[in-house]
Amino acid sequence: MAAARAGAQRYPADPARAFVSVCTASEAATGLIESILPAEVAFAEAFHDAAPAPLFPVEEALVARAVDRRRAEFATARACARRALAELGVAPGAIGRGKRGEPKWPAGIVGSITHCDGYRAAAVALGNAVASAGIDAEPNGSLSRRVLEAIALPAERDRVAILATVSPTVHWDRLLFCAKEAVFKAWFPLTGCDLGFADANIAFSADDTAFTARLLVPGPQVCGRLLSSFTGRWVCAGGLLAAAIVVPRRDTHTPPGSRQQPERP
Repeated sequence: MAAARAGAQRYPADPARAFVSVCTASEAATGLIESILPAEVAFAEAFHDAAPAPLFPVEEALVARAVDRRRAEFATARACARRALAELGVAPGAIGRGKRGEPKWPAGIVGSITHCDGYRAAAVALGNAVASAGIDAEPNGSLSRRVLEAIALPAERDRVAILATVSPTVHWDRLLFCAKEAVFKAWFPLTGCDLGFADANIAFSADDTAFTARLLVPGPQVCGRLLSSFTGRWVCAGGLLAAAIVVPRRDTHTPPGSRQQPERP
């Protein structure tokens, strides 16, 4: 594999000066996560790894032994993150990885990265407006029964079974997994602790694309208030599912889908 990479400049030498084109014009018009993120959150997304994406040395080290496919999706996701950070006025820099695989953002920034077959995305926000954010994306396909039993509470399995009869085009079992991943990504930066699949009870709204994750363990303090649940939004489009949770530092924030330039420090 090393020989195959020799002589081919797959990762340009200066990632601070190079961005990949993260989506085509048609994809930009039908982006996946814009509708589920508030305006305080900047994002970038990609539906393929069409161009070599540059990496900083610390990032290269994280995928030094990875297969080409894993390297490509990692690099594209990091390029998405830098594109999103640029929307906040943050200069390009290395994005390392923490002890649980979480991105190590620049000071004053919170955010999340996700990648799955056919999709990579990053969402970031200023830490003085948003306490934490978690996004996840998955193919809109069913989970095996074994996996569902491993990740879902009995009440959750009952609810997704009912939803599957009402709206069979959405694979609700996979959406449940997607939402649980978004919950963990929002939880971990606030606590530094693990959260098991059975530690949050997720219910999807029957009327819209909202969901609630009720914490079954003590939650963290956020700006003087005890967090006992997360609220999020989900979307299903183009064969993909995505879920997003944004924890504001204030009681209100701009509704998802209302894009405007974030206020910079």
